[in-house]
Amino acid sequence: MANFFSHILVGLTLITGLIWLVDSLVFAPKRKARLQAAADAGGASYGEDPQLPYLVDTSQQIFPVIAFVLVLRSFIYEPFQIPSGSMMPTLLVGDFILVQTYSYGIKDPIWRSQLVDVDEPARGDIVVFKYQLDERVDYIKRTIGLPGGNIVNRNKDLYIQPKCAER
Repeated sequence: MANFFSHILVGLTLITGLIWLVDSLVFAPKRKARLQAAADAGGASYGEDPQLPYLVDTSQQIFPVIAFVLVLRSFIYEPFQIPSGSMMPTLLVGDFILVQTYSYGIKDPIWRSQLVDVDEPARGDIVVFKYQLDERVDYIKRTIGLPGGNIVNRNKDLYIQPKCAER
């Protein structure tokens, strides 16, 4: 669902931005020229056209808001809801969290490919990732293992090498 929302957000931003751009480059100068010609002929005074087309007016009003939400959600913070009790007692089922999307790198909002590497996960960090078999499912877990390390599960206790070698 989150990826679907990102696609809708990017699409709406592009559509409203293009409508605003095409209007300002092509149609707005023509409207202003008509108003100037009417003012020169003794008609109404020169100024902004009060009858801006509905689609253009709506696009001009919502484009900045949608673009801001897109940048905020894609590159700065993204909201998630805790789906299960696996993080209890720290995070409860139904809690909302804001995830810093730039902590480990900047990704594009559509294909989720890495654009810029920033940092690596550290032990104890809470991370959000997609379930490999179903990309629609978000997992929210705490990092215990790091590259090059070994995690051992003995009698429902987790040990991180080399500490577990002592037991």
